[in-house]
This record gives sequence, structure tokens and C-alpha cells, in this order.
Amino acid sequence: MFQVYLQWILFITIILKSYGFYVPGVAPVEFKKGQKIEVKAVKMTSIHTQLPYEYYSLPLCLPKNGTFVYKSENLGEVLRGDRIVNTPYEVHMAENIKCKLLCHRKNVPINWSVEDSEKVASRIEHEYFVHLLVDNLPVATKVINVETLERTIEQGYRLGYMSEGKAYINNHLKLLLKYHKHSQDSYRVVGFEVETHSVSKDELIFTDDTCQIPVKPKPQLVNEDTGTKLYFTYSVEWGESDISWASRWDIYLGMKDVQIHWFSIINSVVVLFFLSAILTMIMVRTLRRDIARYNSVEGIDDMMEETGWKLVHGDVFRPPPKRMLFAAVVGSGIQVFLMALITIFIAMLGMLSPASRGALMTAAIFLYVFMGLIAGYFSARLYNTMKGKQWKQAAFLTATLYPAIVFGTCFFLNFFIMGKHSSGAVPFSTMMALLCLWFCISLPLVYLGYYFGCRKQPFQHPVRTNFIPRKIPEQVWYMNVLICVLMAGILPFGAVYIELFFIYNALWENQFYYLFGFLFLVFCILVVSVSQISICMVYFQLCGEDYHWWWKSFFVSGGSAVYILIYSIFYFFKKLEITEFIPTLLYIGYTGLMVLTFWLLTGTIGFFAAYTFIRKIYAAVKID
Repeated sequence: MFQVYLQWILFITIILKSYGFYVPGVAPVEFKKGQKIEVKAVKMTSIHTQLPYEYYSLPLCLPKNGTFVYKSENLGEVLRGDRIVNTPYEVHMAENIKCKLLCHRKNVPINWSVEDSEKVASRIEHEYFVHLLVDNLPVATKVINVETLERTIEQGYRLGYMSEGKAYINNHLKLLLKYHKHSQDSYRVVGFEVETHSVSKDELIFTDDTCQIPVKPKPQLVNEDTGTKLYFTYSVEWGESDISWASRWDIYLGMKDVQIHWFSIINSVVVLFFLSAILTMIMVRTLRRDIARYNSVEGIDDMMEETGWKLVHGDVFRPPPKRMLFAAVVGSGIQVFLMALITIFIAMLGMLSPASRGALMTAAIFLYVFMGLIAGYFSARLYNTMKGKQWKQAAFLTATLYPAIVFGTCFFLNFFIMGKHSSGAVPFSTMMALLCLWFCISLPLVYLGYYFGCRKQPFQHPVRTNFIPRKIPEQVWYMNVLICVLMAGILPFGAVYIELFFIYNALWENQFYYLFGFLFLVFCILVVSVSQISICMVYFQLCGEDYHWWWKSFFVSGGSAVYILIYSIFYFFKKLEITEFIPTLLYIGYTGLMVLTFWLLTGTIGFFAAYTFIRKIYAAVKID
């Protein structure tokens, strides 16, 4: 049986290696003067449609041999919609080109049909950006912020622009490249920017193999009525730079708004101290007084008239309803927690740099898959503690509950993306690889974890559970589940709000996110704040003699997910400019999965904090 399992793992590894997993950008590439440097295209993106397209989805210039070759990509790149392909740009190290035709010949322009022109105009209207690569360095465009008059960086370059309702294409690119001299005959690429121009075909002046562009040329119109005739040209300008190869990504990853992040961290720490003060001054003192009173001999006669958390000692560890589902939800939360913790920590150490395109998503997927062993183990011990008998069914539910929701949602959305012929559509082969990861690695690992977890002793409880459940008195209005969820979610959401804003910008506005040091601090603050709030809410619930805390602790701890949902709706209407149905559907689907994931994460943290707290306080009192 074990040999068969190893064969399956080897089979999956061979499949995944076909995607060419690698870590680019780790070692610098040395070039000689005049050596050819390949210019590659990644994709086209727009913040208005959220639908990426591959470079040759438009009738652009093909390489000289007429064929284009796609680079092997890792799993993360495929899921991001990257389709890296070669382009006809001819660039040589430290050799300038004044002006050159990209394809075709002079007096023989490209002829776009009406259909092609409409397609290009539609992309320009939706403000699509083209993303190129030189030596794994993405192209950037410097723009001036109209409000602040500051120079900022845009990823990629604009395909074109709209003026008076008409589309004009940027058909001339000035490639501004920088090199750093490593030695006398060794050069390294350390900068890649572009200046875009729209030049009408009638404005170009050709002399042999070169061309000339007027100072203020007439722009090239994309004619949707009769078709479009145009030329694509480019120029190359090299410049020496003092920037080292290790610092060449600084222009993209420059830490902006650092003060805002520090303010967020300090604000969250103050909130933590506030919560800690509440726990110390109120709960600890109250608990000590309660425990001392409960344990005192003189107080035994008065206990009949007392109320409090000790009175429910015979019911506090009574298993909750839907115990199998509860074990599965907590197991899924453990898997998400471990994946998030390890991924953020590794990224904080710089091992998942944006230079390693797709590495972050690839690492997260693999970590989630292999964390199934630990999730299965703890879920099994919890299920065993709740006196569950059907451990095989519980293991299957734990292994399939969350992945089934994610896969089902993405599979449904993928049909709409495929209908738009977007490169964001996940290919069938990649879907099969993901299913193999799920069913051939993650599922067996969860079962393995359940097998070992069920062989261990259940979690030990300090008190026995009565045969007859105690009647729960009527609760005060503010202990209603919905009110508790809303109250408990405010502070954790306040701790993550700032980082959430930057993460959303990276996801939906095609920006880099690289502040993983801040993110790790915020993650730690989130864990502590959720734990403290969960302990407070469960203590107040037990003081009201309500011992149905299992599910409630999970729901209340995940209350910040409600605020993330509200913020996502606000972000959609205030920050994004999405008006079409399919992009709106994609936003709803993906943010819904994010909210669910965050709810599982925080709910699991809160449950284990409350569970540990309850076991501690009941172990401290004398029970007859």
C-alpha cells in the first residue's frame, strides 16, 4: 500500500515537472557587448475587465520566422494567466537603435480588417496594458501624477488611448534600457522602461532600414469603419547605471506609504494592549476570585444560590451538534492557518520574490496540500474527543469540504473566462494536475493524519459530562450570536484593514505587493487579537450559563470576515471601475472565496484559544 502511494506521488511530480517549475531571477545573467537579448511578452491586463489576454490575441507583429514559442511556466504563472512568449523586437546589449520597423517592409504596412480594428479599439477603450520582459525584468512606464505632479511607475505600457471617442494605438515604442558593468566585458541588465508614441503611417519617413519620426507626429487612428493600415516601429536606447543587479527591482518594489503601515502596526499594538489590559484586570482578577470562592469550603453552602461558569461544568464539554462537520471545518481552518503562516514567513525572508514569477501561488498551493497531514491529525483528535465514531467519513469531509468549494467556484467561473478567450482561463491539463494534487496527495495525507490521530488519546477534559443536559436560562440580548459576531469582528478587522487595502490593490489593480514583513506582523497581531476576543466572549457566555460555545466560538471569532465582506463591497463600488457582468461575477466569486478562507482561519484560531482557556479554568476548580 505504501509503495503504491509513493508511486502516485512520483507520478504527480512528473506531471508537475512538465510545467517547468523553477526559481528565476536568483542568479544574474552576464551579457557581452552586442549579444542578443530576448524581449518576451507576458500578457495584456486591464483593471476594468480583470480578464488577461495573451500577447498574440491581437494581430500584432510576429517573429521573423512567423512562429512564436511559449515558455514553460510554473503552476502559479498558469493560474495568473501569464503566457510568456517571444516577440520580434531585436535588442543587443549596449547597442542603440534610432528607429526600426518591427515587421513588414516600408510601403507595405500592416492591414487590419474591420473586425481586427474593432477588437483592438475595444482593448484600448478598456485601457489594456501590455507587459514585456527583458532578462526577467518587467517593463515600466513613468507617468506624472496630475494631482501631486510626482513621477510614478506603471507596470507595462498602455496599448493606446482614447480621444474624442476614437481609439489611437501606441505603435512606436522607445525601449529605455540600463546596464551595469560587472567587469570589462560583462554587462547586466538593471533597468527596463518604455516611452510610447502613436505615429500615423503617413508621418513616417523611411531611409533604407531605418525610419524617422517627426517631433509632433499625427497619431495613428484605429479605424473601425474601413479597417486600419499602420506600421509598428521601435527604437532602443541604452544607458549605463550605478544600480546593482541586486537592486534592479527596487523601482517596482519601492516601499511606498511606509508611515501608513507603521501607523497601522502601532495602532494594532495599542489595541492589543487594550485587550490585554481587559483580560488582565477584569478576567484574570475575576477568575481568581471565582476560583478562590468555588474552591473555598465556606462557600460550598452558598453555591446553591450562586450563578456563574462553574455551574455548567457538567455540560461545558458536551459535544456540539454536527460534530463531524465541526471537525471538518476546524481541520480545514488548521490547513489554511499553517499554509498562511509558513507562506508569509518564507515570503518575509525574501524567498518568494516577485522576480520568481508565480512562486507565491505555487508555494501556497503545495503547502496547503502537504499540511493535510497535520490538519487530519488534529481534526481526528478533536473528532475523537467529541466521541465521533465514523472517522473515515469525517476524514473524507475534512479533505474535501473547503477544496470542493474552492474548486467548484473556480470551475464555474472558468467557463465564463473561457467564453471570453482570456488567458486567465485555466487549461484542462492544469485542472487535471490540481485534481491529482487534491485526490492523490492531499486526500491520502488527511486520511493518514486521521489514522494516527484516532490512535492517540482524545484531548483530556478536567471535568466529566452529565448524562442529562442542563437547562439554559434566558440570555441577555447582547449575547445574541449576530450581535456577538458584529462586536467581536471590529478590532481584528481594524488590525488588518491597512494591509487589506494594499493587498486588494495588488490583486485587482495589477500592482506588486512585497511588504511581507509588515504582513507577518499584522498576521501575528491578528492571531493574538482574535484569541483574546474569543476568550472574552466565551467567558461572558459561560457566565450566563450557556454551554453551547463550540460553534459560537467559531462564528464569533470569524466575525471580522463579515467586515471584510462589507469592505469588499465598498472597494468594488468606490475603487474599481468594473461595469460588465463577467468581471463583476469574477470579483464576487474570488472575494467570496477570500472571505470564506479568512472566516475559516480566524474561526479556527478563536476556537482553539477558547478551548484551551476553558480547559485551564475548569482544571483550576474543585469539582465534587
